[in-house]
Amino acid sequence: MEGLEKLEKVQKAIHLLRSIGISDADPAPLRFLADFALLLLENYGGLDVTSKCQLISENLSKISAALSGGEGGRQIENAVRFYHDDKTNQCSLLSAYDDVAMIGLDAMKRSNSSLEDFCRSYFMFHAMEANEPQSIFKYLPFLSFTESYIYQLDGLNEKLLLLSNHEVPITGTDFEELCQNLDGEKSIIRRFHKEPFRPLCLVLERHKLLTKRINEELRCGEEYWALERKLCGALVSNKKICIEDVTRAIHLKSFDYRVLNLLLYQLRGAMVNEAHMEFLSVSELLVEISDDLFDYEDDVAENNFNILRMYVRYYGASAAPIKLAKFVTEVEEKYDQLLKALGSELCMKYQKRCEEATKEGGKTCGPPLGTWHIPPVIEDEARYRTAISTCTP
Repeated sequence: MEGLEKLEKVQKAIHLLRSIGISDADPAPLRFLADFALLLLENYGGLDVTSKCQLISENLSKISAALSGGEGGRQIENAVRFYHDDKTNQCSLLSAYDDVAMIGLDAMKRSNSSLEDFCRSYFMFHAMEANEPQSIFKYLPFLSFTESYIYQLDGLNEKLLLLSNHEVPITGTDFEELCQNLDGEKSIIRRFHKEPFRPLCLVLERHKLLTKRINEELRCGEEYWALERKLCGALVSNKKICIEDVTRAIHLKSFDYRVLNLLLYQLRGAMVNEAHMEFLSVSELLVEISDDLFDYEDDVAENNFNILRMYVRYYGASAAPIKLAKFVTEVEEKYDQLLKALGSELCMKYQKRCEEATKEGGKTCGPPLGTWHIPPVIEDEARYRTAISTCTP
């Protein structure tokens, strides 16, 4: 029975290797890689995968010399190399394995401000205090891991967005051809193309934290990234866009906050408060619009999704601010209705937090702090990017 279980693990590992483009006519290399991957996943004194890789890397020359001696040892050392490239994920094979979800330090650093904002803005909806360490650290491991994992995938999406900037399709029948033509990015594209959240879901499921709604929000994240690539690719290639795609994208953009909020309910063993979720989803929408207006010039320069950019493309430079102002007014009306239903204490706490966040971010627009400011639109984005690049030292 034990032999059959081991064989099943090896077959799963081989299937994974093939799914990410590692294949060979000779089965021996595949079996070796599969056994090696499984070995790294074994529990040895609490060592994680990164520590094991580092140990092998540091001691490979001594081991190879001892086993083979002289020139043979040097050949083994030269043939096997472990390296870290900050443009890709270290040990991407292992992070894609169906029982391992890994995050890098860069993703943790990038996610930190969002995680802090979540604690300060959302804990109050769970009758928790963000300024009490015990409240934060009790749930921080799962919240931090989840947000960092999302940011890590967001980094991969940025790479795909760069490809879409060059009019490279990332979906449909062109996917396999893309992988063949872009060898260096193959592992990144394949990982993002096939269930990118699966390793995270398996971790949450193992700890009885994965719910249907969390799963749905993670799928919303995949949909948002796909829409971002589609819309931004259309803008740089001067193609038409669909306003329904724009509206859908801006509604999906804060999916990570909804994932964290649903996860916090699950960690606390509490029922989801639907009224709070509805209010926060509208608040998130206004915050995303506010952020887009504040970051408008940067988003044009970097070809990021930005609702004002999309409105300018769809409605034209003169009509876009008017159309966007109308959309914001409609959302604000709904926001005001839902805010009043929160109750006076929670309403005051949330408004105070919004004021703090606005001051800290240096923004002069956005709810619930008065008037909005729509920046001057950039009608010719290509010319603007050229001008920016020539001015950059």
